[in-house]
Amino acid sequence: MLDVATAPYAVVLLRWCLAAMFIAHAMLKWRVFTIPGTIKFFESLGLPGWLAYVTIAAELGGAACLLVGIYPRYVALLLVPLIVGTIVTVHGKNGWLFSNKDGGWEYPAFWAAALIAVFLLGDGAATLLAS
Repeated sequence: MLDVATAPYAVVLLRWCLAAMFIAHAMLKWRVFTIPGTIKFFESLGLPGWLAYVTIAAELGGAACLLVGIYPRYVALLLVPLIVGTIVTVHGKNGWLFSNKDGGWEYPAFWAAALIAVFLLGDGAATLLAS
């Protein structure tokens, strides 16, 4: 049974953790791999280079919305295709374990499941704009 008194705080904790992960991954692409390096990586996968900008913007924008609570349940749902895309284009061919060379798909699959959980649970506590 769901504890209605504490569930909203569990959701906000999950939102904040997901936001931190999106910020970390966007900053990795921006500051470590650099934008030109990320573009080259996307192109090496057969994706258009401009999609690197869209991905970084989606990660940072989505993180901001999850963090401050701007329609977080719908933002979480909108971010699922981004994560599933990493499974399809990058990690799926590397096996299950994320410790495999070039990372397997266990971590992004868990990430997608956590995003779906936020969507199913609702906005949670500390929400600026709720659905």
